[in-house]
Amino acid sequence: MARKETSENPGRLKQIALTYKMTKKADSKVGLVVAAVGIVTFGVFLAIGLWIDHPILLGILGFVLAFLAMAIIFGRRAERAAFGQMEGQPGAAAAVLENVGRGWSVTPAVAMNRSQDVIHRAVGKAGIVLVAEGNPNRLRSMLAAEKKRMARIVADVPVHDVLVGKGEGEVPIKKLRATLLKLPRVLPGAQVTVVNDRLRALGDLMSNMPIPKGPMPKNLRMPKGR
Repeated sequence: MARKETSENPGRLKQIALTYKMTKKADSKVGLVVAAVGIVTFGVFLAIGLWIDHPILLGILGFVLAFLAMAIIFGRRAERAAFGQMEGQPGAAAAVLENVGRGWSVTPAVAMNRSQDVIHRAVGKAGIVLVAEGNPNRLRSMLAAEKKRMARIVADVPVHDVLVGKGEGEVPIKKLRATLLKLPRVLPGAQVTVVNDRLRALGDLMSNMPIPKGPMPKNLRMPKGR
């Protein structure tokens, strides 16, 4: 058991170090901000402890809360940096959907054109959500075609469409998960399974196209003409 713990700890520390390096590339002040939060939190509790004549007790409490505050701030800034790097890259929405949480079944790239405008599908208790990323003008016709294709077998299921982007009526990539989770739940779990099975019977592009799996390359650029 001791050997297992020793082998896991370096892996976690290495992961934290890697996350910090990646975050610092997009957020150069992350180290200073996190350190300042920790120092201020600890200093406030220590000052209160000296004032009420309990410096050791409040000092320990301040140290624990300072560490917690630093972890929260670092996590938020790391998440923001990660979304910033993902935004505008093909497949970014699919990466977010894969981590949306339990109760959702995600099928990436159910529709795609030569310009890499792509539609992903998520099925959950809110119904069917078509998440589109790419050129809004081209995606409108793609969404209409995909809805028409699905209507043959799931006409009675609510269908929502979400366009990922920064324009008017679009959802930023960092808010995509929250947008899905806010949708009203109208389907029981058993019906979600039935709907998902029916849609899978239609097939999707993943079975016919060589779309690479794993993390997206950082130097990936959007094609010209978008």
